[in-house]
Amino acid sequence: MGVDLGELFTKEPCGFDDFKDQIIAIDAYNVLHQFLSIIRQRDGTPLKDAQGRITSHLSGLLYRTANLVNARIRPVYVFDGKPHLLKARTIQQRRERKEQAEKDWKEALEKGDLETARSKAQQTSRVTSEIVDQSKQLLDALGIPYIQAPSEGEAQASCMVKKGDAYAVGSQDFDCLLFGTPLLVRHLTSSEKRKLPNKQAYTTIHPECIQLLPGLKKLGISQEQLVDIAILIGTDFNEGIRGYGPKKSLQLIQKTGNLENALNTIPDLTQKPPSEEIDIVRRIFLQPEVTEDYEISWLKPDPSKVFSIMCDEHQFSRERVTSVLENYSSAQQSTKQKNLFDFR
Repeated sequence: MGVDLGELFTKEPCGFDDFKDQIIAIDAYNVLHQFLSIIRQRDGTPLKDAQGRITSHLSGLLYRTANLVNARIRPVYVFDGKPHLLKARTIQQRRERKEQAEKDWKEALEKGDLETARSKAQQTSRVTSEIVDQSKQLLDALGIPYIQAPSEGEAQASCMVKKGDAYAVGSQDFDCLLFGTPLLVRHLTSSEKRKLPNKQAYTTIHPECIQLLPGLKKLGISQEQLVDIAILIGTDFNEGIRGYGPKKSLQLIQKTGNLENALNTIPDLTQKPPSEEIDIVRRIFLQPEVTEDYEISWLKPDPSKVFSIMCDEHQFSRERVTSVLENYSSAQQSTKQKNLFDFR
């Protein structure tokens, strides 16, 4: 998902207490992919209801949003809109990878190799329009706000932080830095334990923060140069130059100043990216399509709607859902001076 710029920036450990009473703009598609990928049975099969409908995303939203609320964090989910035409290649490549992963998953199941099966199954997750609609319905029932972005959700969330309407973006995607978020928080909605690939062992996952401006200062580059580095590596909107990863691209941009100069110094480069494409990709990140027509407000959960969605329609345990809803109530009661959600 996006450009892996992680090795260029310092990741600072953080915890829920660092975001108490702060608004976090959460990249909804990113976390839904996360829920659909991770919340699965031992053989890789996603959680499903009695009708065979996938419910991993509903489980993730209900329980992990409750963790945020209980920690007095104010989440607002931001959903992707229409993808840019330049993203068509990436979308097609992802579709092909998922189709291959599905074949590998089935083959592993036939062999009884549950370890490989689960690993391959995690690569098949798709955020469908039905999953998005169900997620929004549950967020409405929980009283959690969400925003529909006109295009990239990371761009909209980053814009909200730059405007001061949110404190940080919550996402695994480093593209948020390209869109200019001052603060990126990763692993905020992750489970604390994660299985290590190809091992019967687990590692502990903690939230981590990346600050954009201190990171740029340390690297000695500007926001525009960071975008040029990403274009050189390859983004969701362009292919990049073969053999150029984050460190090599950083060194070249530091030396030459910008992408055009960098391309002129690369030996044996037979085909340069079209200048028009470069300009478009720059605008996607530096002048993204966003909306300022939104409101952020938190309401009391509607238990009857939550039970209807989770229990009546998708057969979740009523006892467990009741317990989770108590977390929302306890968060409300624990805020003495100012109610966390300004309940109406």
